[in-house]
Amino acid sequence: MSLPRHAIFGDPTKILLAISGKHHLPELLPLAVRLLAPDAQVALARIWLVRPPLEGDCASCLKADECHDRQRCLHLVASYGHASLGQDRSQDRHWERTTGDFRRMPMAVRKIGHIAASGETVQIDDVSTDSQWIVRPAWVRDEAIQSFFGLPLRYRNETLGVLALFSREPLNVSSRDWLRMIADHLAAAIANARAVDEIELLKSRLEQENEYLREEVEVASFGELVGNSPALQTISQQIDLVAPTESSVLILGESGTGKELIARELHRRSSRAERPLIKVNCAAVPRELYESEFFGHSKGSFTGALRDRAGRFELADGGTLFLDEIGEIPFDLQAKLLRVLQEGELERIGEEQTRRLDVRIIAATNRNLRQESAEGRFRQDLFYRLSVFPIELAPLRERVQDIPLLAEHFLQRFARRLGRKPLKLTLANVQQLQRYSWPGNVRELQHVLERAVIICTDGKLRFDLPEDPQTQPRMKDTQANDAVSDQVLTDQEVRSLERENTRRALAVSGGKVYGDGGAAELLGIKPTTLLSRMRAFGIQR
Repeated sequence: MSLPRHAIFGDPTKILLAISGKHHLPELLPLAVRLLAPDAQVALARIWLVRPPLEGDCASCLKADECHDRQRCLHLVASYGHASLGQDRSQDRHWERTTGDFRRMPMAVRKIGHIAASGETVQIDDVSTDSQWIVRPAWVRDEAIQSFFGLPLRYRNETLGVLALFSREPLNVSSRDWLRMIADHLAAAIANARAVDEIELLKSRLEQENEYLREEVEVASFGELVGNSPALQTISQQIDLVAPTESSVLILGESGTGKELIARELHRRSSRAERPLIKVNCAAVPRELYESEFFGHSKGSFTGALRDRAGRFELADGGTLFLDEIGEIPFDLQAKLLRVLQEGELERIGEEQTRRLDVRIIAATNRNLRQESAEGRFRQDLFYRLSVFPIELAPLRERVQDIPLLAEHFLQRFARRLGRKPLKLTLANVQQLQRYSWPGNVRELQHVLERAVIICTDGKLRFDLPEDPQTQPRMKDTQANDAVSDQVLTDQEVRSLERENTRRALAVSGGKVYGDGGAAELLGIKPTTLLSRMRAFGIQR
């Protein structure tokens, strides 16, 4: 195609080369309209892109009554031109603003919407004789507009937007042909720029997730759910019920009971398993860094903010956010957290841009948040928001049946890690572990076993357990009779003793489980634990 003898928009080949070298929309689109309106012969060049409406757009749109598709519309993204010399020089003489009455255009409405909806070019050689497309005749008259040329920006059978030129002289055939080629190249450049932006966004998110996961590897908690006690089976059933939902979960339990492990299981069994599980230990975050840690910050927003940083909520977008030790969040910051949970949106520190998020919340605490909220130390509305589905973990002393399985699991892991031969638990080892009350729960068991593997040089396990006030009475009773202290019971005999002791407690309490004088109080365990044990032993109330 030969160059036009009289192209009002300059050298087309230079325009094509210029737009092909830009890979980001903020630099590509303004450059394109400037190149297409080099002087006053082109009164105005504009580009609209097809996008979903922003939040609040439809309510404030001047053309809302004409719009029949609230899912997408045309957004004015670039504008450049030359106002007549009679215009007030204090105003925007190059019409570069992308606001105003035409910042949004409905699909299939007026000439711009018609071009986007139909994919057809609209050519008006003499606007004075074709007034059906002219919205503002006075502007056309004052600016001496003679012709209009509007082209769809199409790429791979999809209309990305509209390119429109208002000129003060007619376009010849050669100029129109070159404009069609420029529109095709511009559409391809827009598609490529979007792809580059998406790749960079995904790359940034992947780098952030990898950085986080590298940190997580160092602090990952103990293995999978291990055990067969009624209490653990109940928890597993609860996980199966709530994991496929989007409901918030509050995990309650003493320190070391495995709250983070339950959070990982909830995430693993959910529909979000392909997205990250992001953890925040609320007790480890300095007070002045809470907002930055949760919501992120922009470069220069405060001293030490050397680069833009996404917060934990953004990292968890599409996945799950685990808020460990949720009760440690300062009271005055709980309102900001509640807003994000309710609205599903946040602003980074130092930014005004609102970011929408899709995050599932799992929280954990060893505090009694209901009592804390009643006493004014924790927001009640935040407590109700978090505790849609509470899961309470039983301490290890209430599920002693799991101790042998947990011990075997940890022994195998530590032996592999330390390069030792596999170690076996003896019955005496198991009984020693089961007699201890484990105030530190599974975490303490893990550390005791790791220490035992380290000091084991002759194949015999020795556990360095501290004196346990809760076990001293039982130890003194056994020491009263050497024959009894030396006797080794089988696992079946231990279970029989436990079953008989449970029956005896129920008989003494008259079948009462809950409350003062109930069997649970006599046994020193929770009523729910007692009910689980009764089901396992087949004991009727």
